[in-house]
Amino acid sequence: MKLKKITESAAWRSVFRHKLTDTPRNRSLAVTSNVFLHLHPVQMKASALKFRFTFCLGGLTLLMFIIETVTGVLLMFYYRPVPEYAYLDMKLIEHTVLFGMFLRNMHRWAAHAMVILVMLHMLRVFLTGSYKPPREFNWVIGVLLLVVTLLLSFTGYLLPWDQIAFWAITVGTKMAAATPFLGNEGPFHQLLNINQYNDMQFLLLGDNQVGGNALLRFYVLHCVLLPLVCVILMAVHFWRIRKDGGISRPL
Repeated sequence: MKLKKITESAAWRSVFRHKLTDTPRNRSLAVTSNVFLHLHPVQMKASALKFRFTFCLGGLTLLMFIIETVTGVLLMFYYRPVPEYAYLDMKLIEHTVLFGMFLRNMHRWAAHAMVILVMLHMLRVFLTGSYKPPREFNWVIGVLLLVVTLLLSFTGYLLPWDQIAFWAITVGTKMAAATPFLGNEGPFHQLLNINQYNDMQFLLLGDNQVGGNALLRFYVLHCVLLPLVCVILMAVHFWRIRKDGGISRPL
């Protein structure tokens, strides 16, 4: 009975638009509604393309992500995520690599712009009521994309391996240690037998303090895992825009 209530709820129907029973009709719907066939719309309402409806904030955010990806890959050719070389490599990029200063600053300013644009895009969606049915699932995807964007910014902050980065990550991971249930200094951590060797801070740093393990972990998160999650969520986000009737308009 509880399962039936869940599958008939608005939240479930906003995610799964067809039933899961193995029938020819449901198999056809699973194929025709898949994400790869709907990333680009066959047609779009002319009104949805007017600048004043969206301010192109979502598109500009995607542009910043592409710039981040391209400049990030180029920076990876000259950067080694080990404490002995990380700061030195950053300085070599700035002063010896051709257009290195321009490349690094483009990566940094595009990261700042991406965070601001995602927040403005979320604000526009909220103020225009575009989170309401049938777009409530896509709103959740947007919130997750905001979180991933902030995590990308946070993990990239340590990579220059200078004093500002070191102490900023030290403070940030101290906050993780104070997380309820999951931090060894947070409330209720005794309930899950959490200590300094298995809490959120240790998971992030690979140690009890910021060091080589933390630099390597943040590098992998920043360059591989979080961008991969971001691409998957963006694909779902664009797919849901198509399936929910195209770009939303103000109320």
